Amino acid sequence: MKELALKYGCNPNQKPSRIFMREGELPIEVLNGRPGYINFMDAFNSWQLVKELKEATGLPSAASFKHVSPAGAAVGLPLSEVEKKIYFVDDLELSPMACAYARARGADRMSSYGDWVALSDTCDKETAAMLAREVSDGIIAPAYTDEALAILKTKRKGSYNVIRIDPDYVPAPVEYKDVFGVTFEQGRNNQKIDESLLEKIVTANKELPEGAKRDLILSLITLKYTQSNSVCYAKDGQVIGVGAGQQSRVHCTRLAGNKADNWFLRQHPKVLALPFREDIGRPDRDNTIDVYISDDWMDVLADGQWQLRFTERPEPLLRDEKRAWLDTLRGVSLGSDAFFPFGDNIERAWRSGVQYIAEPGGSIRDDNVIETCDKYQMVMAFTGIRLFHH
Repeated sequence: MKELALKYGCNPNQKPSRIFMREGELPIEVLNGRPGYINFMDAFNSWQLVKELKEATGLPSAASFKHVSPAGAAVGLPLSEVEKKIYFVDDLELSPMACAYARARGADRMSSYGDWVALSDTCDKETAAMLAREVSDGIIAPAYTDEALAILKTKRKGSYNVIRIDPDYVPAPVEYKDVFGVTFEQGRNNQKIDESLLEKIVTANKELPEGAKRDLILSLITLKYTQSNSVCYAKDGQVIGVGAGQQSRVHCTRLAGNKADNWFLRQHPKVLALPFREDIGRPDRDNTIDVYISDDWMDVLADGQWQLRFTERPEPLLRDEKRAWLDTLRGVSLGSDAFFPFGDNIERAWRSGVQYIAEPGGSIRDDNVIETCDKYQMVMAFTGIRLFHH
């Protein structure tokens, strides 16, 4: 098949719409549903991410995409009991592939609502069972077990989008894009991301643990497929915060840091003990937790709205308690798709537990950035590569 007609483009008024190959056959097969323009944009970007992440780590990898940027990405490491609870999978059987997706979606569950899923390996029944009860638009994977495909075909009244991609497909080395009737041409970004990029450590502290190396590689591969400017926080084999598409790098750092903070605050004992009513579903729990850990919660208490979600009035999580909890977060890795121009990025990253950083280097203020890292005994590597993605 050389082309596939789509319902419409980014918006309903954008017609006609299709995907097609100038040469050869399309590397995908639609097994269920009718994916649209944005679905395919998410599918192809997310597939590249998980394919590269699997090649770099040797571990099954998953990504959760929204609007052509990852909300989360992860490798298939086992989950702790707390992680199982905050990702709402403590009642499920978990394969390594299912663990990878639980982690990817768990990075930012609010942003992953209605996501596109990418898996580096065969979708098994455990992963399909998890997906069956989440709000999601579709999935791309190299293969599906018969059990998994049967489960996915029941989702969204049988219309869930399921795509199989040829794992051996290699795109042409030159890519094209039309903008305002003008065709752009460039070589594909074939930059390989591996531990060799972490060899130039420029800080006084040069101790980079193996787990931090893995997390920095994860953050850099994630950034390669994130709309720029972008910054990514990672810990224990998963993304915990992405700041995408910002015009200022410090705003990327703040946005990603705030998401990382929320990820960690979800593990606070008070959050784990929230007395939800049994009829409150996962999306509403996610939304409620997000409000509970924000400064808006006192307004909810004052209005009495808590009665719509809980069996009893929850004890507030006070600002001082949140700060004390966040101060225990350490061992976070951070990647940046371009150099940090000022030390303020490092100051913000430190507040969210960052100890390890990978960035291109090359700013006229590199000395100030390094000095700020040394102030907190951080380890920073200059990769020498920029990872802009547009």
